[in-house]
Amino acid sequence: MNASNPVSALVQPLGEMPPESVIFGSSEAMRLLRDRLSKIAGANVPVLIQGESGTGKDIIARMIHANSPWKTGPWVKVNCPAIPNTLLESELFGYEKGAFTGAYGAKPGRVEMAHRGTLFLDEISELDMALQSKLLQLLQDGQFCRIGAQEDKKVEVRVVCATNRKLEEEIAAGGFRADLFYRINVVNLHMPALRERASDIPQLVGYFIEYYNRKFNARATMPSADTMNSLKKYHWPGNIRELENLMKRYVILGAEEAIIADLRPQEADFFSADIAIDGPISLKKITRQAVRELERKIILKVLQHHHWNRKSAARALNISYRALLYKIRDAGLPSNRTPRRPPEEATTTAAAD
Repeated sequence: MNASNPVSALVQPLGEMPPESVIFGSSEAMRLLRDRLSKIAGANVPVLIQGESGTGKDIIARMIHANSPWKTGPWVKVNCPAIPNTLLESELFGYEKGAFTGAYGAKPGRVEMAHRGTLFLDEISELDMALQSKLLQLLQDGQFCRIGAQEDKKVEVRVVCATNRKLEEEIAAGGFRADLFYRINVVNLHMPALRERASDIPQLVGYFIEYYNRKFNARATMPSADTMNSLKKYHWPGNIRELENLMKRYVILGAEEAIIADLRPQEADFFSADIAIDGPISLKKITRQAVRELERKIILKVLQHHHWNRKSAARALNISYRALLYKIRDAGLPSNRTPRRPPEEATTTAAAD
């Protein structure tokens, strides 16, 4: 079987990237990141990029490849949560003819396709333990085995991983191998949140407006000083991806009113009591209800942040695991959820992971 077709279909071009002046801006946190990246790009060691979703981890991974001695080799990206777990092993490591029902021919995996190039594993924390073991072998001796094969294959590949989770917590909860963490964490790059580099927002805004003006044949101008001030003060839970989408909407609609509403901080409505003021009021009862509802919302938010990993959530809340289970039942929350998140909506972004 000729492997050139599947290879060409999955090996991705780097595509258009923003200028480095836009990527790194002028903040101190990004200056330090830039210095660190320039030192490690040429070294054939694994790199782990950590940071919140939407901070630009994908862009930094592509820059590592573009500035490495292997830049003429393939760039292969694997979005781990976007591929069903049952298919991920064959996608990563490939298979031989007859390895399973439907395997009518041999197929190289993405590890093999990245030979003498860069393999980027986005959201590495989504790999199950069996795949983590195979990845560990790849990092240890540069060898892997296709499904159904009898012999290992040798490959030369630079591995770059990214995650928005704290892998140390995943290790403590039993969801990630400590030995794999030490292998992929030879060099660690931390992507600061956008709220930590607010001074870079005007430059990012200018870039996105120019980019989408060209794309949509529009003539949007820079927002007013008041709006720009609101952009700097906003907390940006979605980071650069959220800013990009906001600027895209601004360019398309051509009015600042289209984005101002999204920048207004919303008051936290932890408890809305329906109090009959024309009758007796039990302050103790109402306060107890408010505290219970507030506690319920806090627990739910922490569980969601930790992808329903209850042990990690208990540590974050500084309570025992048993106490958390009791509070989950008392609050009427589901006792468990599938820990894996659904694949994020695939969007083409200009400067965000």
